[in-house]
Amino acid sequence: MANSFATRTFTTLSDLQPNMANLKVIGVVIGKTDVKGFPDRKNIGSERYTFSFTIRDSPAHFVNAASWGNEDYIKSLSDSFRVGDCVIIENPLIQRKEIEREEKFSPATPSNCKLLLSENHSTVKVCSSYEVDTKLLSLIHLPVKESHDYYSLGDIVANGHSLNGRIINVLAAVKSVGEPKYFTTSDRRKGQRCEVRLYDETEFSFAMTCWDNESILLAQSWMPRETVIFVSDVRISFDKFRNCMTATVISKTIITTNPETPEANILLNFIRENKETNVLDDEIESYFKESINLSTIVDVYTVEQLKGKALKNEGKADPSYGILYAYISTLNIDDETTKVVRNRCSTCGYIVNEASNMCTICNKNSLDFKSVFLSFDMLIDLTDHTGTLHSCSLTGSVAEETLGCTVNEFLAMTDEQKTALKWQFLLERSKIYLKFVVSHRARSGLKISVLSCKLADPTEASRNLSGQTRV
Repeated sequence: MANSFATRTFTTLSDLQPNMANLKVIGVVIGKTDVKGFPDRKNIGSERYTFSFTIRDSPAHFVNAASWGNEDYIKSLSDSFRVGDCVIIENPLIQRKEIEREEKFSPATPSNCKLLLSENHSTVKVCSSYEVDTKLLSLIHLPVKESHDYYSLGDIVANGHSLNGRIINVLAAVKSVGEPKYFTTSDRRKGQRCEVRLYDETEFSFAMTCWDNESILLAQSWMPRETVIFVSDVRISFDKFRNCMTATVISKTIITTNPETPEANILLNFIRENKETNVLDDEIESYFKESINLSTIVDVYTVEQLKGKALKNEGKADPSYGILYAYISTLNIDDETTKVVRNRCSTCGYIVNEASNMCTICNKNSLDFKSVFLSFDMLIDLTDHTGTLHSCSLTGSVAEETLGCTVNEFLAMTDEQKTALKWQFLLERSKIYLKFVVSHRARSGLKISVLSCKLADPTEASRNLSGQTRV
């Protein structure tokens, strides 16, 4: 250990045996759970509190530790350190681990022991990074599973339902970290949720959800499109609401940030090389948008209010959603100089380069041409009594539903028919569901995608516009 620890005697985690006493261990915290309260069976009406964490002192050895006690002690102890800190634990109780029962909910460890911390007998001290050997601190970047033991995101999507409910390992890059959402359950317990978007060489966007404060805090430190993570023991499930596979961080999960492994270095090089031109282009994601239940979008905005809301959220990766009662003020579907239908790659959804007639993503290093399909791809302006939103994206099936025709039907129309179709919308107020986020890549500084656009019920529009109470 470091010089300041030279005179201290630590028991290594590999030497732990049940019922050992009067010992000290040192390790870096590689995982941690939230504090939870449970009814105290011995004192009816009161609660006991607990949390657990995992420490490591060498590449091959790590162990789980848990502490029980009253609310003040447990919350104070939990708040005193985070994942990545180095801690010294004095006088823990060493118990034999009940593998089958405990590893169902706790990280799997190579040790047959666990540590129990007592308020009266045990202490935990956080070490300064200057006191600790760098070899110990470097363990935070070493996954707890074999570096090659993971699924790619493409493998997860390809396996689909066969992986539903499975607990696996994932190596991926961080695409975006959503803003934590806080809520209260029906039994008045506080909760939180944060969605992280991942990607790799095989998949451009994959959702991972964090439900506990510890993983959410860790996620907030990640740099989108720069951070790589190895997620050990994450639960994979099929999300019926969004009709896709997703990952969920659970109490067994240990996340290694920027792992120092050959596989992680390859992925890191990939994201650096493709930072500007990779598959994660906002245009693709808006086309392959997740299915949003429109009934969950209830906030009604004017154009002015929507712009104000977006400015407040500047710097945040999470998009916002809302309803706008407005006119389509620009809809150039009858202008020969404006292209509103484009070829997209049937594999990745990217717009195919017209000059080469090749998908620059799928065929980057290949002459094998992938099939394409025609898709609406247009920019419209939306106007109400407070202002105008320029260059809103209207694409794919949403555009077909809005115009009331397929791409092929549209292409078969005469210019006069296209003009008549345009004027069905230009003088009529529509109810428009939007997804919006601040984007410096967008010409207006605001990336806006239309999720639904239909002619509005006049009474409903008038009621909402006069009140504007739901924002």
